[in-house]
Amino acid sequence: MSVLIFAELDQAADGTGSLRKSSLEAIFYGAQVAGMLGTTATALVIGSAEAPELELTGNYGATKVLHATAERLAQPNNMAYATVLAAAAGQEGSSVVIIAKSSLGDAVAARAAGKLKAGLVSNVVDLPEGDAASLRVKRSIYTGKAFAITEMKSPVKIITIRKNAVAPQTTDAKAAIEAFSPTLNDQDFVAQVTGVEKATGEVPLTEADIIVSGGRGMRGPENWGILEDLAHALHAATGCSKPVSDLDWRPHHEHIGQTGIKVSPNLYVACGISGAIQHLAGVNGSKVIVVINKDAEAPFFKAADYGIVGDVFDILPRLTKAVQSAG
Repeated sequence: MSVLIFAELDQAADGTGSLRKSSLEAIFYGAQVAGMLGTTATALVIGSAEAPELELTGNYGATKVLHATAERLAQPNNMAYATVLAAAAGQEGSSVVIIAKSSLGDAVAARAAGKLKAGLVSNVVDLPEGDAASLRVKRSIYTGKAFAITEMKSPVKIITIRKNAVAPQTTDAKAAIEAFSPTLNDQDFVAQVTGVEKATGEVPLTEADIIVSGGRGMRGPENWGILEDLAHALHAATGCSKPVSDLDWRPHHEHIGQTGIKVSPNLYVACGISGAIQHLAGVNGSKVIVVINKDAEAPFFKAADYGIVGDVFDILPRLTKAVQSAG
């Protein structure tokens, strides 16, 4: 028996894939679970990737990586990927499957759970307790306002983990690469991906360790330069509140909140955002929240770890200069 981890790829323009940071975290998480259960961790990678990238899974604790490279799998397809995942779980005798939470990961997990008749728990934020027969997992509920402990007793258990559920530690170990060619049928491709349009920006929001986000307090799209300067200095992604995207000040893929993207970075910097409950629902998973707002009564300060009462047009340039000076 091996703990199986689905490792998602980001595909570059030339077709070469690189492992997503959240998937590397999932591999480390799966390796920790495998150690607890007295077994090994196997990663499953679907799509084009070079050997050094596949071997990288070993740095995070995988002893083996199954690599599926069929031409029809070049584009992410949750129906086909779920079939591949179920086949890999069967081959490895996996009673525990780990997946990083993402739009693709969630869809694959749900379909694979049906194929494997598995129990599925999502949005898990910590390592489980228990044994192979019964695992107790901690998951975030009510948009991050509470936690639930769920006991999994099904023969096969699928766990999707939230970003930053663990802090990975790496070694110099390399994973053995094994080609994997499961049987696929036309039914797996009744829905097809005809193209992928990637969001612009240096760092994807869902993968970012640091996010600098702006609200209506930025007063207009022409003022976003000072926010982007701080983001560049911090090597951060940029985001925005819903009103900002509704006004077309920023692209809609930057909208963070209950009806937008939910993020869980190590650091979230909110600039000129009042902190409506819908926005808070998208950022509750952040480890540290810094709020900059000239309104000392802004609701966001109640959720902040650190707050700066001041004008963003004065504070942001000074913060950027301080970050740049710190090197």
